[in-house]
Amino acid sequence: MEFKQVTLAAKKNIALVAHDNKKQDMVAWCKEHKSELLNHNLYATGTTGLIIEHETGLAIQKLISGPLGGDQQVGAFITEGKVDVLIFFWDPFEPMPHDPDVKALLRIAAVWNIPIACNYISADFLIASPLFSTPSPRFIPDYAAYLAKRAVSLP
Repeated sequence: MEFKQVTLAAKKNIALVAHDNKKQDMVAWCKEHKSELLNHNLYATGTTGLIIEHETGLAIQKLISGPLGGDQQVGAFITEGKVDVLIFFWDPFEPMPHDPDVKALLRIAAVWNIPIACNYISADFLIASPLFSTPSPRFIPDYAAYLAKRAVSLP
């Protein structure tokens, strides 16, 4: 796969996802960093988004609930360039019926080279980075180059 460089804008599109046992941690993190988060576009899976919005007053674009396809919706947004950062407080001790969706989301985030925080402290490190609120370069798969090569190899 070939890659190309793109620039993340200073105003990031941030997806917030939290498993049930981690939703209050996500709310606490959002409250702690509310002044910074106000400068960005926020997306969240259904229930997480409702809770964050209600408890923090942050404007959240709410997607479908994770088990109903919200994790896959976030993944689609990543591939479309609509999500730049993933804050995903997942619970490693709780079995999830939609575990394949969770793994797929993390895989897509890695493929498209977006920053991921999976717990409170990694989210703190991420938001404290000077890159969080400034334009920053990133390499992503060059899908156009991939398609061009495929077209050449077709009979």
